[in-house]
Amino acid sequence: MKLQEFFEEHPAAAIAFSGGADSAYLLAEALRAGCRVRPYFVKGPFQPAFELEDARRLCAQLGAELTVLAADPLANPEVVANGPRRCYYCKKAIFGALLAAARADGFAELWDGTNASDDAQDRPGMKALEELQVLSPLRLCGVPKTQVRARSRELGLFTWEKPAYACLATRIPTGTAITAGALERVEAAEGALFALGFTDFRVRVLGELARLQLPAAQLAAAAEKHGAITRALNPWFSGVLLDLTPRREE
Repeated sequence: MKLQEFFEEHPAAAIAFSGGADSAYLLAEALRAGCRVRPYFVKGPFQPAFELEDARRLCAQLGAELTVLAADPLANPEVVANGPRRCYYCKKAIFGALLAAARADGFAELWDGTNASDDAQDRPGMKALEELQVLSPLRLCGVPKTQVRARSRELGLFTWEKPAYACLATRIPTGTAITAGALERVEAAEGALFALGFTDFRVRVLGELARLQLPAAQLAAAAEKHGAITRALNPWFSGVLLDLTPRREE
């Protein structure tokens, strides 16, 4: 099935909108197809502030009305425990809230931006989406990440080259309890690294230490700027470790 055919069969829906490349492209194409769609952004401790800023900017560009919902995954003990199924429990709660809000606004369907390049075996949260009957048009229509970026560029979406940005909870090692304080430290540290010119990286928490994962092209610059990086992250971490294995896109 082609994306246009999907839109013809599904003319109205709410969209789980993160402000990232995938959901931005899905929203843009749905609007171009004449669908009645509304994007919903979930604001909570797992999302950095810039994601909401990007979501608002993109919706303003497309002329779409953005609905912002508040959610606190840390209210769920199974999420806080951060076991292997943490993403499942988190997605189940968040998308359950999205579905309730969407139905209250008159939408029978909820879509998300999962694309055909996403590996279901590596994403336990997809199980929750399946159980909640959330539809993933890009995945169902075989649209890979490369096509998302290429078409987004053609459509003039600023998100076309935006790196994937997994939620802040992924920075905490599995089995280590997630706290609001740890998430705040990560967000602040990653903001400091952005200010130093680094992109598409991760700050992983190792107790009081930060482990930096960077793309291969930025490893040399990180080594050269080790002093500046250490000073920038010092308010939140007592030391910084540079992972020499290049980071791959999640």
